[in-house]
Amino acid sequence: LVSRVVEGVQRHGAAIPTLPVVDALNHVEDGVITAPAQRAGLHRAQTPQGARRELLLVAADAHAGGDDDIPDEAELLARDGITVATVAGDADNIKVTLPEDLVLARRLAGDGAGTRIAEGTDSHPFGPGDGLRLGGLLIEGAPRLQGHSDGDAVLHALCDALLAASGGGDLGRLFPSGERHTRGIDSRELVEAVMEKLSRKGLAVAGVDITILGARPRLGGQRLDAMASNIAELTGAERDLVSVKAATGNLSGDEGAGRVISASCLVSVVSR
Repeated sequence: LVSRVVEGVQRHGAAIPTLPVVDALNHVEDGVITAPAQRAGLHRAQTPQGARRELLLVAADAHAGGDDDIPDEAELLARDGITVATVAGDADNIKVTLPEDLVLARRLAGDGAGTRIAEGTDSHPFGPGDGLRLGGLLIEGAPRLQGHSDGDAVLHALCDALLAASGGGDLGRLFPSGERHTRGIDSRELVEAVMEKLSRKGLAVAGVDITILGARPRLGGQRLDAMASNIAELTGAERDLVSVKAATGNLSGDEGAGRVISASCLVSVVSR
């Protein structure tokens, strides 16, 4: 919008963004319609309004100290005989005059009123057997993680973050570890169940950022990309708004010793 105004000023000396009036117009007196008004050729003026400095100064000096009610720069220039060009406006570029206008402006600006951000974490120790499940990906030859389900620490951290963002508690409350039907369950099914809860609340996942901590196995870009794709598919988030990264070196504690894998997840959830 600003670029269009600047281009209009460069070409014509003065320019403002406008939108054609699309609503029906009427003359009203004492709360009663007296006659329809023609809207052909009528446009709503918007801001920002631009003009060459010298033109604006001349027009302002000409009307300085006057009693004229001049609502904007465009009318000031036009009254001085200066041509004001119009450029395409923007329907989201609303004028804030009344308190309800500010509410709409905040919504359009995405001030976070409908956005929820939450974090989830999970950690599992390595156990006997192989076939590591991480981020919905099966890594053959790597030792598996112990857990009541398949031990997927990444998807468990994701579930906890999603549940926190939706006010739904945590994964342990939703799927108690003592329940027989969830023993060895594929953690992708847990994510699907959590996403159903979000959907019922009118929530959608806008972004996911996951960090995996563990000295083993080494997770290259191909595996991390595959995990991100899995998570995007499970949550419905845009693929380029899902990030999965790993830290394997210079770690301390059980992660540095290669005894456990931990994962932390940050999610952004929005109202649909």
